[in-house]
Amino acid sequence: MSDSAVMSPPITRVRPEGSPRLESGTPMAGVIAFLSVLVAGLGYAVVSLVTDMNAVGEAPLAYGAFALLGLALLIALAFEFVNGFHDTANAVATVIYTHSMPPLVAVVWSGFFNFLGVMLSSGAVAYAIVTLLPVELILHVGSGAGYAMIFALLLAAIIWNLGTWAFGLPNSSSHALIGSVIGVGLANQLMNGGTRTAGVDWNQVLNVFKALLFSPVCGFVLAALLLLALKFAVRRKDLYEAPQSEAPPPVWIRGILILTCTLVSFFHGGNDGQKGMGLIMLILIGAAPTAYALNRTMSDSTTPAFIQTSMAASQVFSTRAGETALPEVAQARDTVTDALKSKDLNKPPVYAALAALSTGIATSVKNYGAIRTVPAAQTENMRSDMYLAADAVRLLPAAGADLSEAEKATLKSYTGLLNDGTRYIPGWVKVCVALALGLGTMVGWKRIVVTVGERIGKTHLTYAQGASAEIVAAGTIGLAELYGLPVSTTHILSSGVAGTMAANGSGLQMATVRNMALAWVLTLPAAITLAAVLFYILRYVF
Repeated sequence: MSDSAVMSPPITRVRPEGSPRLESGTPMAGVIAFLSVLVAGLGYAVVSLVTDMNAVGEAPLAYGAFALLGLALLIALAFEFVNGFHDTANAVATVIYTHSMPPLVAVVWSGFFNFLGVMLSSGAVAYAIVTLLPVELILHVGSGAGYAMIFALLLAAIIWNLGTWAFGLPNSSSHALIGSVIGVGLANQLMNGGTRTAGVDWNQVLNVFKALLFSPVCGFVLAALLLLALKFAVRRKDLYEAPQSEAPPPVWIRGILILTCTLVSFFHGGNDGQKGMGLIMLILIGAAPTAYALNRTMSDSTTPAFIQTSMAASQVFSTRAGETALPEVAQARDTVTDALKSKDLNKPPVYAALAALSTGIATSVKNYGAIRTVPAAQTENMRSDMYLAADAVRLLPAAGADLSEAEKATLKSYTGLLNDGTRYIPGWVKVCVALALGLGTMVGWKRIVVTVGERIGKTHLTYAQGASAEIVAAGTIGLAELYGLPVSTTHILSSGVAGTMAANGSGLQMATVRNMALAWVLTLPAAITLAAVLFYILRYVF
């Protein structure tokens, strides 16, 4: 194999002194290996999907429905593939430009740890994006509007990512995806008469934006401070000067650079990979609800606790419902759905409806013996009831509910069990997303690597600058993974490099910084517009 990653497009550039050698062709063996893994992964997905459906007696899908499902899954995996070469190039830029690892080794190394990060991810981030979507589209994701939503938001994010990649601009895939979600929500709102009930959950959007806006500021400031601290503590002149040859750095600094590259890649896989997983699960729930709407891997031993906690939650709701009679389950479902759309939850009829739903959920699980044995005919309603109850409990504090500590503890436990029953990721989905992200890392990486390594600062990236930016990125993304926050790997690392350039007195190439800032600012309006237009068009197709 060559010194270029598999299938990376050539970039014509004058190589500055001390810069790595990025140009070379791709051998046929590398292409064959790449395509073999790609085809094997897709084959594994098809076999696993059919096996899961057969295991629960899911009726075979019509050819058209199966083709639609396959197309949706391919687009979701394509988003993760593009995310791989678009975002992960940031992780390898520092080790490549400090000569800590050869380009090919760095890219394959990063791809492997992206794969590992997805496989070992907690799943906490997977549904963070999903909660931003309109309630009715989530509950009816298998409808034409549901498919229009999935296609529109994924295609819009892919188009914007490819556009910024073509210009070599580091840009956030998370930012693009969230902009697409907002675009779909706004379009859905306008197409439903302009009522706020059909739009976006703005409280959730605000929470996610706080994490995303924090990313570039955190990267710039912390990386700059860390570099200054290193200069004070480690007084070795060679660490703060650009490499004069292609010789690797001192062993200890090389070890730090490789370790931080590994951690950034691992945490990127764990954080960004989950966003695709959550959307893939929405697709699967809509197309094959019997197999995927409920977590049929939950242990039967959890059933007594589930029933007991559901009844305890029902009692909390009944107390707050006062004299209001409990409605039938179907009517309760409509009441809670309307309340979630309007965010007007803190009133007796809604509490009565929640009590009815919780009692119905507990009774169903008790009658069927466990969640895994819920019959196919009841699966969709059961998931809808569990989703509505969990989402309502999540929004009660924001709606003004004054809950006691005991009530909060009961409802927190109840929400956890409800989410365990509806939010899960099958192993094969993790494998396919991991492969898409890992393989994507090995394609098209040069454009972003050159920008981060050569075009942000006026001087070549030094060993200390690379280490500072990577340490900050690894720590921030790791904490975001721990707390389930969708942050931007790209913003943290590229702004970290800019911060070290400023702290080192190297100077910034303002044309590049201006273009990066412009891309970041335009990402939201561009993704919103693309997704809204695509959703409007696709609603008339499906």
